Amino acid sequence: MSDTLIEDSAARLFAAEVDKAARERAELGELDAALWQQVLDSGFASMLAREADGGIGESWRAAYPLLRGLGYWQVPLPLAETMVATLLLSLAELPIPMGPITLIEQGQGNTLQLHGSGQALRVSGSAHRVPWARVAPTALLSLADGRLALVNLRTPAVSVQMQVNHARLPSDTVVFERAACLAQGTHPLSLQQPVWTLGALARSCMIVGALESALEQSARYASERVQFGKPIGRNQALQQQLALMAGDVAAARMAALVAAADAPSGLQPCAPQAPFSIAVAKVRCGEAATRATGIAHQVHGAIGFTHEHALHFATRRLWAWREEFGSDAWWAEGLGRAAIQAGAAGLWPAVTRKQFA
Repeated sequence: MSDTLIEDSAARLFAAEVDKAARERAELGELDAALWQQVLDSGFASMLAREADGGIGESWRAAYPLLRGLGYWQVPLPLAETMVATLLLSLAELPIPMGPITLIEQGQGNTLQLHGSGQALRVSGSAHRVPWARVAPTALLSLADGRLALVNLRTPAVSVQMQVNHARLPSDTVVFERAACLAQGTHPLSLQQPVWTLGALARSCMIVGALESALEQSARYASERVQFGKPIGRNQALQQQLALMAGDVAAARMAALVAAADAPSGLQPCAPQAPFSIAVAKVRCGEAATRATGIAHQVHGAIGFTHEHALHFATRRLWAWREEFGSDAWWAEGLGRAAIQAGAAGLWPAVTRKQFA
């Protein structure tokens, strides 16, 4: 499937089906079952999985237009999480369950303990800020020892405490009490924390889409809003702010595209540049989200803070997504530590090959 075909298919579906009412229903904790079924029928949820598992074995580069579309149209579905999960499950030759799948990385603030081994493996503890846990029947756990485990979230051994992120989308706490694992295996990708890292890549691509939406809304409003007899967009100070915003959007887009091209997949399971490129993308997209949301709301003035205006659907997602799967500060700290370890002599070679030793 070509990149253009994926982009066009996503645009037709999301432009027609995702409106203010759909986004508001999601903020009440509802999953749009009809829209989710259309996503499944389009093959989007499993596009990264192998053909043997019902996917089309696409690369992250091919998936970029779809992930960017999730942000541009502010699609209220756990599609990105399910795409990451189906890729990892497929490559690990583990069963792919029906329905949405959420993601949990052991560590990263999650207090998970393992009991037993093999088929008797059980999980206890709590996981925080788990996206869409209340609507996802299953969760894919990435364990510190390199294994993947699939857990049923609809059993008495699992409880979900409903919480939301800045976008008022589900970001729940999940508590496990010796919950049994449905399946387990070793992930084959060259990543130490596959869920955390690929989740950061997905969020980076989604941030780009939301940034583009906020920029378009701001530029349009600046050309339409008349004050003192002329559009406010003719104000040089405002033009400068919009130019800065456009520069941030372009830089974030390029960083996300590079990360998607370097990301591991079924076509490219060993991708040594991936950790570096994904870290850079999450840093650049997070920084852009912070600056762009400020500019967008300044351009719109008071109306941009009202619930009736559409801007907040993009900006609140930007505030949420810049924090999820590691903030820009978290990823920047990791890059900084690696740069210090590389030393003065190793810094430039590491940057040019996008890989610290």
